[in-house]
Amino acid sequence: MFLKEILAQQEKYLGKEIKVQGWIRNHRPQKEFGFIDFSDGTCFKHLQVVYDLKLDNFAEVVSFHCGSSILVEGILEKSEGKGQDVELKARKITLLGDCPSDYPLQPKKHSNEFLRSIAYLRPRANLFQAVFRIRSLAALAIHEYFGKNGFVYFHAPLITASDCEGAGEMFQVTTLSLDKLKGEVDYKKDFFGKKTSLTVSGQLQAETFATAFSKVYTFGPTFRAENSNTKTHASEFWMIEPEMAFVDLEGNMDVMEEMLKYVVKYCLDNAKDELTFLNKFVENGLIEKLENLVSSKFTRVTHEEVITILKKADVKWEFAPEYGEDIAKEHEKYITEYFHGPVFITDWPKDIKAFYMKQNDDGKTVAAVDLEVPGAGELMGGSQREEDYDKLVKRMQELKMNIDELDWYVNLRKYGTCVHSGFGMGFERLLIYLTGVENIRDVIPYPRTPGSCDY
Repeated sequence: MFLKEILAQQEKYLGKEIKVQGWIRNHRPQKEFGFIDFSDGTCFKHLQVVYDLKLDNFAEVVSFHCGSSILVEGILEKSEGKGQDVELKARKITLLGDCPSDYPLQPKKHSNEFLRSIAYLRPRANLFQAVFRIRSLAALAIHEYFGKNGFVYFHAPLITASDCEGAGEMFQVTTLSLDKLKGEVDYKKDFFGKKTSLTVSGQLQAETFATAFSKVYTFGPTFRAENSNTKTHASEFWMIEPEMAFVDLEGNMDVMEEMLKYVVKYCLDNAKDELTFLNKFVENGLIEKLENLVSSKFTRVTHEEVITILKKADVKWEFAPEYGEDIAKEHEKYITEYFHGPVFITDWPKDIKAFYMKQNDDGKTVAAVDLEVPGAGELMGGSQREEDYDKLVKRMQELKMNIDELDWYVNLRKYGTCVHSGFGMGFERLLIYLTGVENIRDVIPYPRTPGSCDY
């Protein structure tokens, strides 16, 4: 019997014999009785197990260590103690798997840095019970939103010959012996007969499916060989990337807003215990922040208007805002506070955005959008894609890109082209926002960062 079912239907099981299997999270043995903080991982809440001298193996049970797995049989009763509604009065406790006294995850406060060093055990800690349960719920909500709205789930390839972002920060995939390589590499001798890498984005391939199914989305791992050690960067992370035919930039923003609100509301409704814990121990005001996002109006403003607001602000900037340039974290924070909520910043300078974005009539900007949210900054980025064949080719030539390598992508503009749009959201960045946990290393099970690839 699982703890989630028992605690959800307490009245049904009160006074009845139940049997549970799980782990000792904390143990307080006394001379004639003892208390075990018990969890089986099926829900965030724990169950208090009470035992006394009536147990045949009382002398053994008092020596059971934290981390041990046990089988408990007993009667579920109303609890007289604080912190729980019910408790399990044990009639029999059987040790299933012992745990030594030097078990690293003792019932005390541990730093996140220490817990990263035992990442194979940290899912048992309360913080990560909350974080990874919310990660699971958020993923479910994303699939549910797109499924309900007629999107086809498209599995983008993880090995590719295309650099979507054009930054060149890709992990190469090869079967060539690196120890024997000398001089120029002959990729015709490699496994795929060409230079290949791990994907940085499934967007380009998703566009091909959008022109067949109208609405598709990818949700899977992506990789960046970016030597960055910030709290928000990882070398392996998950991306949500929808692509929609016959949808312009305005319609794109509608979906971005609706999807984000759906996922946040889903977590508020289905992760109450986890969010209450995180609100108390990680980010005070977390629940209020999330509720405000769900109920707020998302402002839409151009990049030029944002720079004008920043320049007029009575603030001494560390990085001066400039037309035609990107904005800094301090600018993102100011803008969300200025508009009292999430802000879509549109129509970005062409020279700082990707080649595939729709070129506006002014010749200087593209139909791109970034979503800035209070307390997190940029959470999503998207654009209307360039559907004009000649304009796309010209832009790629300006950037000295190899058009032949992307002929399949360019050809979409020859074979029944249409207005289409899409966006990307880093799943881990969403989880940082949802949980209040600041470091991306703590919202992904086994983080891959520069110099670190354990487990």
